[in-house]
Amino acid sequence: MIIRRGRGQERTDKRTVEKREPGTRPRVKKGESGPTDQGRKSFGSRVESKDPTSGKRLGKTKVLKTASGSKPQSTSGGRFIKERTSDIFRRNVIEKRPERKFDGAESDQYLNKTGKVLRGRLGIQNLNNEFNSTPKRADKKATTKKEPGAMRLNRYIANAGLCSRREADTFIATGCVTINGKIVSEMGHQVLPGESVSFNGRIITAEKKMYVLLNKPKGYVTTLEDPHADKTVMELIANACPERIYPVGRLDKSTTGLLLFTNDGDMTKRLTHPKYNRKKIYHVFLDQRVTKNHLQEIVDGITLEDGFVAADSVSYVSEDDKKQVGIEIHSGKNKIVRRIFEHLGYKVDKLDRVYFCGLTKKDLPRGRWRFLTEDEVTLLKMSSK
Repeated sequence: MIIRRGRGQERTDKRTVEKREPGTRPRVKKGESGPTDQGRKSFGSRVESKDPTSGKRLGKTKVLKTASGSKPQSTSGGRFIKERTSDIFRRNVIEKRPERKFDGAESDQYLNKTGKVLRGRLGIQNLNNEFNSTPKRADKKATTKKEPGAMRLNRYIANAGLCSRREADTFIATGCVTINGKIVSEMGHQVLPGESVSFNGRIITAEKKMYVLLNKPKGYVTTLEDPHADKTVMELIANACPERIYPVGRLDKSTTGLLLFTNDGDMTKRLTHPKYNRKKIYHVFLDQRVTKNHLQEIVDGITLEDGFVAADSVSYVSEDDKKQVGIEIHSGKNKIVRRIFEHLGYKVDKLDRVYFCGLTKKDLPRGRWRFLTEDEVTLLKMSSK
């Protein structure tokens, strides 16, 4: 038989129980304690009670106490009953917690800051949430209002032809830009109509939008500047206009055809982004005759190393010469037309872009440029919306 000691009590000696028949208790003589009472702390005691009026003895009653001194839940059997953890927490924590009152709740504790009465079972909890919650940060986009005709400062500088927008951010941060004589170092500052913007003490103005179309020859690199390139396309349009223009998209060094230059950033984005699906047509010269099965495969789509691609349409330029193919495609991936035919086992001898977003190279010799007409500019703007 295993004898357990009371919680938190030290056992002074080993207790033994006399041999007895199963189901019976050992007899204890009068005035002696039983074997199970040795070394155990008594949590109950018998108190003799008397009648306060007559003084007669009423007998002894059992008074029980818990280990913490509180009233036990039950007195059945006179055994020690462990106090619940929730009762201990309530007595030691909740009851000793200082009462927090809301400043605006003088007469009604369910009253919030705006004077709204929070009723119901969750009224107090909702009130505490409002009292303890931190204020939310105001949304800058919702509070900032853009003035009509306003323009971001970095865009204004880029439109003036001094540099790109990214370079303009650097000049703004270094304090090189002033508006109405005051230095502005905030990146997102808006320039209002009529304000004077100066760069290094010189007043600048937004440039006029320019659109130049070039029939690019072979051997020129499409870039603004490249120290490793022998010839760049910027050399071909150097005297076109005083404004700073740049190419829209790019053609590789061996590819010829239409290349557009402009200083209109919004139009450039809409003409080059893949989601707008701008139409481009190429004239392809191959080293061998192209089969009809391969033409159908190009239209159905093929999988290259950088993903799936399919042409909008493809056909022979002439039924007599099946080495020349016209392909219409909207993908803007690097060297996409060359890679399509090389994937099928062909070698591209010559590649010429003959159509770009509604523009053609009619009456435009190789290596020459021209300004777009007003109708062509309007067509580009309508197609870029």
